[in-house]
Amino acid sequence: MKTNWKDKRVLILGAARQGLALARWLSIHGARVTLSDMRGEEELRAAKESLAGFGITWALGGHPLELLDAADLLCLSGGVPLTLPIVAEAVARGIPLSNDSQIFMEVVPCKTIGITGSAGKTTTTTLVGDMAKRAYQDGQRKTKDESAGANIHPSAFVGGNIGDPLLNYVDDMKPEDIAILELSSFQLEQMTLSPNIAAILNITPNHLDRHGTMEAYTAAKARILEFQSKQDTAVLSHDDPGAWNLRSRVRGRLLTFSMNELVEGLDGAYLHDGLLNLREGNAYLPLLLREKIQLRGDHNVQNVLAAFAIGHAAGFPLDAMLEAVEEFRGVPHRLELVREWNGVRWYNDSIATAPERSMAAIRSFEEPIVLLLGGRDKDLPWEDLLRLANERVDHIVLFGEAAEKIEKTAAGLGSGQRRFSLTRAGGLREAVHKAAEIAEPGDVVLLSPGGTSFDEFKDFAERGERFTAWVQELS
Repeated sequence: MKTNWKDKRVLILGAARQGLALARWLSIHGARVTLSDMRGEEELRAAKESLAGFGITWALGGHPLELLDAADLLCLSGGVPLTLPIVAEAVARGIPLSNDSQIFMEVVPCKTIGITGSAGKTTTTTLVGDMAKRAYQDGQRKTKDESAGANIHPSAFVGGNIGDPLLNYVDDMKPEDIAILELSSFQLEQMTLSPNIAAILNITPNHLDRHGTMEAYTAAKARILEFQSKQDTAVLSHDDPGAWNLRSRVRGRLLTFSMNELVEGLDGAYLHDGLLNLREGNAYLPLLLREKIQLRGDHNVQNVLAAFAIGHAAGFPLDAMLEAVEEFRGVPHRLELVREWNGVRWYNDSIATAPERSMAAIRSFEEPIVLLLGGRDKDLPWEDLLRLANERVDHIVLFGEAAEKIEKTAAGLGSGQRRFSLTRAGGLREAVHKAAEIAEPGDVVLLSPGGTSFDEFKDFAERGERFTAWVQELS
């Protein structure tokens, strides 16, 4: 049953992208919406103007508990912690929690694909979206409109945790369309519906400052499978223990992907002798050579394999999938080449907000590396990253709030055993200039911080943009 939103009192916490989209959609559908944000009037002037005329009540500068007195439902924007007093009070009062993705899933009329993971989900979601757009919008997929007696071209929508929230488009979606969502652990915590095709790319330490333990974080990710039916499909990485250990929770069809040949009885995408392949039952299909993938690093090959498995589950034509992969150049702030200057190649991997992601970036290069590391720590371990850096990195430039913690961790390696040099910078801009002094022709300077951006920037995208601008200014 779809919710009747007429006169339902909804309190939304967070007036960023997801909160604004949700407030607009709920207002259109008759809800009485209050939008609360910690920021003040001046910072949210543009947001308020964008929703003028929708009859939304604004509560700025905090989240007073009395807002709950007039709330039938509390909706959390991405990143709003469950530990907030107003959230805990809502739970105590029995007020249900939701979010924009949950409400989207309640009303979406078409097939859905949901993709989650600690790393790689934006790249994979974007690539699957490219496959879908080629399959659906380039005329390779047609459906018959019986009432009009004509062929119509279905549409592919991509969003969720990236781009536009799909609630902005759900009222225009039709049953023959497809919706592809990137889903974060924050969104999944409140969700009680699963997509038709649910993919878990990996589960490695991340967001422990929010979830507290790996068990809680894994439980949040696993919710993407929890509400599937026997008619649905799950896609799990065979190479990542965190994802593969959830296979017992799969309710329908299971596909996998791996950097190694699949054992008997497993279906999915895999790499063998430099060739990407697809297998289902006794049917085997060679896809393309690894060298045709434009992206650097094994982790990106895994993302491509995941996309093939997801696309196969969705029934995309092979040509559409192959064309999308061969032309895919990646997503900004993910191992993005900024420039080559004085024989040094500068890469922006600002999306690396956990040590595991920085490790994947480091493994993508054979060249000598000058690594820019830091930002804000998420209560994650740095030891494995620094051990890998000791094998693969020549110089580390530390910046941001996490610098001291990383430096202490590096000291644990022992000065006699540490092969990389260590430099401290006051902020990212100074780190760029220190790296420029250190780097030599043939080196790679890699911004792959391992920490979040919030100590200095609005988000990882702003950090990557500022890094790019400062690198371009070098002369």
